[in-house]
Amino acid sequence: MNRDYIEFQDRSIALGYLITFRCYGTWLHGDERGSVDRRYHNRYGSAMIKPDVDKEAVKARLMKHEPYLLGAEQRKVVEKAIIEVCSARKYGLHGQNVRTNHVHVVVNNTGK
Repeated sequence: MNRDYIEFQDRSIALGYLITFRCYGTWLHGDERGSVDRRYHNRYGSAMIKPDVDKEAVKARLMKHEPYLLGAEQRKVVEKAIIEVCSARKYGLHGQNVRTNHVHVVVNNTGK
């Protein structure tokens, strides 16, 4: 019997998660870069919302505040909060990058 090494790998459990989120108002639905929503376009492999300048303008008008950008002090607060949450929930924090308009975090739930 010829065994393939893949048989011995457990691919049903994610090794980690890349979490990315944006600051309020910095990437609206209809943006030329595309976007996803919580209802219809939020599954792996599903189509993104198509660019639509009218939709983007409507979303901009509906905003209750100006787009929010993180300054140096706010970025430090976000970094510290991510570390505290990962510690409290026993998540392994492998990396984070807090930018002015978005955040990337790589975590796992094994605590390693």
